[in-house]
Amino acid sequence: MNAVHIVTGDWLIYDSSKPPEPGWGVAIQDGKVLAAGPGAQLKTTYPGATLTEAAGYVIAPGFVNAHTHMYGVLAHGIPPAAKVLDFWGFLQDYWWPQVEDALDHAMIAAATEHACMEMLHSGVTTFYDILEAPNALRGCLNVEAEVVRRWGLRGLLSFEATQRVSEANGQAGLDENADFIRDCRSAGGLVGGLMCFHTTFTCDAAFIRRAFQLGEELDSLVHFHCAEGQYEPAYCLDRFGVRTLEYYDSLGVLSPRAMASQCVQISPLEIELLARRGVRVTSMPLSNCEVGGGFAPLPEMDALGVTLGLGTDGYVNNFFDLMRSAFLMHKARREDPSVMPADRVWHIATEGGATALGLDNVGALLPGYSADLVLIDADLPTPITAHNLREQIILWRDPVHVGGVMVAGRWRYGQGAGVGPRDPKATRAATREQARRLWQV
Repeated sequence: MNAVHIVTGDWLIYDSSKPPEPGWGVAIQDGKVLAAGPGAQLKTTYPGATLTEAAGYVIAPGFVNAHTHMYGVLAHGIPPAAKVLDFWGFLQDYWWPQVEDALDHAMIAAATEHACMEMLHSGVTTFYDILEAPNALRGCLNVEAEVVRRWGLRGLLSFEATQRVSEANGQAGLDENADFIRDCRSAGGLVGGLMCFHTTFTCDAAFIRRAFQLGEELDSLVHFHCAEGQYEPAYCLDRFGVRTLEYYDSLGVLSPRAMASQCVQISPLEIELLARRGVRVTSMPLSNCEVGGGFAPLPEMDALGVTLGLGTDGYVNNFFDLMRSAFLMHKARREDPSVMPADRVWHIATEGGATALGLDNVGALLPGYSADLVLIDADLPTPITAHNLREQIILWRDPVHVGGVMVAGRWRYGQGAGVGPRDPKATRAATREQARRLWQV
């Protein structure tokens, strides 16, 4: 076994169901948490350990970005060719032709570099990415994976297979996922894959069943976007006579293998379906605002025990902003300040998000869990207590307050690790150049 490394700080948040502990730290060995407890006790128990004394910092589990589109950074600020009036127009007139259909491998690589940098700076140690670039098939997931491995993040990658271009292109997307899943399992490491398709309005029943069959054969979760706006429920009611999740249930595919993202425009019956079938759900509150989709019923799903995660959607990639939005928006929507308390938001942003991605040893700093942690500046203007620490971090911390990020026992940002494998200015310049190509300016 390798040497033990101890990290101590002012506070330790180690389990979303337990109060934070002052003066605690973690002992780490072989990339995993060996023990959590009072810093002095850890030093006595492991006298030969190397030591990081992070005075002035809170030690917390790394955040889990449970749904992102890394390529999305290339579209930040792009002038749309047509005025966006609704969700369908957003896709058909803007996002598909101007962004997804124009992506190539060079653009994907640059966007992945920038996204990995942003995630590390924001305290994210684990993420799930969905790539749709129908004209970049095949091999595009390997382009992403090469970059992610260099940055040392834990990433689950998938291609969003769809029939909107052609049946053959849709099958190529499913094949991209299947081959990538197999290759990652053979290679080992922190990068893996998931099966993924788009929606009911770009994939027919046979295609959806095929995706789930592949997921079963490969023992993989199967991801799909669900009811992001009013368009898909209306489409399903018109074509199939039922709402979106009711249609999926009629196909026999709803189960703990299914991961539905967005779930904004869903009914109380559909929420019950999610809970009864054990479907995992990821919510993107800020991007839902961008497209005018509405507010996902996060508190209602949480009340019924639906497994929930939070994602940036590749839109606003400041994960602290994301947690703030989940903490505040639903209080306003429900006109109830007790809704979505800080401990629930924190759980969804860490261990809950990991569970939504099928990861059972990520998102907490308990013995046996991966040593994924973030150091957050504790220099707040009011006293920190166990009851207010999570809320103070959610409301008043930002990436600038991140002092270090560790993934699987290795510092990947701060604490002597620098800022990553590439200089931030060079990363931004390379991304800007590829964005110019995408924008054709």
